[in-house]
Formats: sequence, C-alpha cells, structure tokens
Amino acid sequence: MPSFQRAAKGALADTQQRRNLAHATATIRAKRAAVVGEVADWEALRVAGADAKDEALHHLPDYLEQLEANLTARGATVHWARDAAEANQVVIDVARAQGADEVVKVKSMATQEIELNEALEEAGIAAWETDLAELIVQLGEDRPSHILVPAIHRNRAEIREIFRREMGRAGRAAPEDLTDEPARLAEAARLHLREKFLRAKVAVSGANFAVADTGTLVVVESEGNGRMCLTLPQTLVSIVGVEKVLPTFADLGTMMQLLPRSSTGERMNPYTSTWTGVTPGDGPQEVHVVLLDNGRSRVLADEVGREALRCIRCSACLNVCPVYERAGGHAYGSVYPGPIGAVLNPQLRGVSSDVDKSLPYASSLCGACFEACPVRIDIPSLLVHLRTQVVDEASGRSAEAAGMRAASWVFGDHRRLEAAQRAASLGGRLLGGRTIRSVPGLGAWTQARDVPTPPTETFRQWWARSHGEDGHTGEDA
Repeated sequence: MPSFQRAAKGALADTQQRRNLAHATATIRAKRAAVVGEVADWEALRVAGADAKDEALHHLPDYLEQLEANLTARGATVHWARDAAEANQVVIDVARAQGADEVVKVKSMATQEIELNEALEEAGIAAWETDLAELIVQLGEDRPSHILVPAIHRNRAEIREIFRREMGRAGRAAPEDLTDEPARLAEAARLHLREKFLRAKVAVSGANFAVADTGTLVVVESEGNGRMCLTLPQTLVSIVGVEKVLPTFADLGTMMQLLPRSSTGERMNPYTSTWTGVTPGDGPQEVHVVLLDNGRSRVLADEVGREALRCIRCSACLNVCPVYERAGGHAYGSVYPGPIGAVLNPQLRGVSSDVDKSLPYASSLCGACFEACPVRIDIPSLLVHLRTQVVDEASGRSAEAAGMRAASWVFGDHRRLEAAQRAASLGGRLLGGRTIRSVPGLGAWTQARDVPTPPTETFRQWWARSHGEDGHTGEDA
C-alpha cells in the first residue's frame, strides 16, 4: 500500500464514493445522536465501559486463563495463536479433519485482519461470507471500507449489478428481474446464502466479546445470518482477539447498552447470540476457540498506546471523522479504517511501511472521534504519541535528520560556520533577492512556506567593511 496521503488523493477524485459516504455517515450520525440523547447517564456508561476494558487489559493474562478454563470445562477446545499463520492453520486443520472443502463465515474483523479467506483458498477450501455487506464485497472482489458497513462505498445500483453479474458464479444466481430496492436485494442474498448454510459442515466466527467468568462468547449482528452460522453447522471455529475479553457477565450488560447505540443507532441489537462451549443436542457439537495475539501483546506493552485495545469495533469514530468521510476506508490500507485504524494499525504492524508511517498523520486532530467513542479512547492523544514514534523510527535516516547532522558539524567549529556563511552570502548574491520556492528533500515543508532568502553579506563581512579589519572605525573609543 502507498502512504495514506497518496491513496487518499485518488479516493478524493471518486465523486460517487464521496456522495455515498457522505449520505451514509450522515444518516448513521443522526440516528446515533437521537438514541444517545435518550440516555440521561450516557457519560457514566462511557466511563463504566472504559473501566471494564481497562480492568481486563491491566490483568489480561489472568482473565485469559480464566476464559480458557471455563471454555474447556464446557467442552470447547482452546487454541493460542501468536500470529496470523498459526490462527489460519487451526481453521485449515479443523476443516480438513471434517472433510470440508468450504466454510461459512460470520462477519469478523479478526479473520479479515489475518487474511483467513486467502489462506483457506490456498488450501483449497472456499470461504463464504454471509453478512450482506461482506457478501457484496466478496462478490465484487472488493475490499471492506468500514467497520460496521463494509460496502458503505457502494450504492444500491452498484450492488444490484454485482449481484446480477457474480451470484451465479458462486451459487444460486440473482433473479433476472432484480431491482435495486433494498428488500429485493436482501431477498436475493437470502436465497443465495440459504443453500450454503444448509450444506456447510464448518462455520467460522469472530466474537464481539468473550466473558472470562462464564466462558461465554458473544456475537452481535443485524441480519440473522450469524445465528444461522452459529447454530446449523456441526463444527464452529471462533477466532477471538485477546483484547475482546471482559471480566464479568455484568460488564456485558454495559457493553450491550453502548455498542448498539454507537454503531447502528439502535437502542437494542436485533440479533445477539451467546454460546458457552458445547450444548449436547443443540448447535455445533465441536467448538474451537482461537485466542489471537498477532501484535496485541506489543500494543499492550505500550502504556499509552494500549488504550486503543479498548475498541469495541462500533465504528462511531469513522462516522464523525471528516477525513474518513472524504477519503473513504480503502486509503487506510487495512480492515481497520478511520481514526481507530490510524492508531491501531501502526501499533499492530509497526511503523516501518509507508502506509503505517503515514496513518498517524491521517487526522486533523479535531477531537470528534474521542467525543463519539463509547469507551473513551483518546484517539487524538494516541495519534500524537504515534507521530513521535514515527519521527523516532526515522531518526538518522530522514532528510531532516541528515540536515541536523550537517548543521551540528558546521556549528561545531567557528571556521566551518564562517565558511558556510560566506558560501550562503555568495548564494544570496547569485539569487539577487529572489525567493526560494523548493528545496530537495524538503518539498512538503516548502509547499506551505517560502525558504528565507540568504543575505548577500554576512555580519562578519559587514563588520569588516564598515569597521575595518581590526574591528575599529578609526575614531577614538
């Protein structure tokens, strides 16, 4: 991926995408504002949510071991995955053990983060997305651009054309008379997916929350496709980021008030599925839970940066961000776009790539994201913290660092400084007072300001000319 600034420049030229994003985010913002305004103690809820997440993060090893013990006691098999490769291999091994050449999936940010679909495809196993928006993205060979609504950059007409063109290649074709009415599009998706639900042996899910004191996993969704995935197949594999753990079931009550209002602008989530291990005769009879690290331990070690791990993936920060609304999600180069992506991606992956070095600067620091965050993540402060890391990482290699080393050498000896001043004055005379518009290596800096024109004469030269070489004017002191 190129830097955010380069990718965003191309996205800004897509006027249709900008219209789609402006309409969708404005609609969600209005709905959220209405339902949040109904809660008299909303700020107290935010504090409670932040406290619950901080409690889990500050004692994460203890709560993860408690979660593992409770899951195992209830018939689940727990796997620990240090990175994407280990997590993907667990799913591949489980699918092969079941003789499955396909899996159905609940929408999961973690599986997209580790590129599970691509790993399964390489192993000869098809992965079918069942969330409506994820299905649109998959059929369109596209990439998600929003945490909650991955196809937010598409309008209804575009979705209809994707369904008519692609559905028949992956299963039941779309009706010939398909229109762009939402009900008709949803019906086409439902008929297309139903056959996949009924024949699937293995399902893959993520989890919005994992409750340590009961071993309960939780998935919230709006369509019912998740319920089908979590109940019909005989085998279920859930990939859960280690930061998703909550200490107690009571903490879940707080989150279930914060999440729907902040994400979809609803008072209550339409479908909330909870499961605790294996229930004989009901639902999957083989349950695997993969506890995924994939850089989270590194984030946790940063006393400032770990605040990003509070995130409950509600997308509220995206919907209020003026940068995201105009640039879209693809410019962030990750499944996590928007303000939270700008602080989470560089920490999970490091600040070595062009896109990750640029993400902390993908913000105006207006603070709207912090005001919207249901668990009070101070994203502006994290962005400034990460900008410091980017500068430190580049120390000694950037044009700025090279310039500082050169200045240090020049200022280290008065004879070198005098020589540099004489050279600068010569340059000033050659320029004839003209303004310097650009300097190699400082192009971005000089786009917003002019470089001072070097003087035609140094102070020492002026002194020598006006006072004489011995420093006197010839008059009595």
